[in-house]
Amino acid sequence: MISTQAWADARLLWDFHQMHHEPRPCSVAVGLGSHDLGVADTAVDFYRRGMVPLIVFTGATSRTTAERMPRGEAVHYRERALALGVPAAAVLVEPRARNTGENIRFSRALLAETDVKVSSVLLISKPYEERRSYATARKLWPEVEIVSASTPMTFEAYVDSIGDGRLVLDMLVGALQRLMIYPKQGFMISQPVPNDVAAAYERLRHEGFTSRIVADDPPIGR
Repeated sequence: MISTQAWADARLLWDFHQMHHEPRPCSVAVGLGSHDLGVADTAVDFYRRGMVPLIVFTGATSRTTAERMPRGEAVHYRERALALGVPAAAVLVEPRARNTGENIRFSRALLAETDVKVSSVLLISKPYEERRSYATARKLWPEVEIVSASTPMTFEAYVDSIGDGRLVLDMLVGALQRLMIYPKQGFMISQPVPNDVAAAYERLRHEGFTSRIVADDPPIGR
């Protein structure tokens, strides 16, 4: 059972992970590969609304997507976009990236190779990965403006869509841990974590929502 306190703490983390940027027209949309086809759907929605003239989908496969997306995350995203009516010429595929840093670096290189001029990026990720994606892009692509976006949905709706509340809480904890430790490893810019969010994170870890954390986690504040 997940306690009432754990649900409340998870909502705090969910809200912090979202950047709450107002979407606006950008040079290109970059959809980060994952198990979530909602990223592709959201990119298509922005394209249809005239917010971007071009979409880049980036991602290879992982343990969680190899069975569902055997041709690669970016390839499946592209197929989804074409099925929804986006012209093939408006979709580029970067099929090699296996983490967020590679998503950014490889997409940047692909756009440079195809001579696409980029001053702003509508960066589309899973809802709880907005801040991590933003922090990574600001580190690795500092000369462009980054507008972070995801499929609009409530925390409760996301839990329902995954069908596993404990897994969602594990993912929220893991994503926040990376926000705290990756800047010192050079993977992303540093962003302050509010005290109430840090306290919620510690309580969730204490309750055992730790399946998505990585090793060598320094204490908060170090």
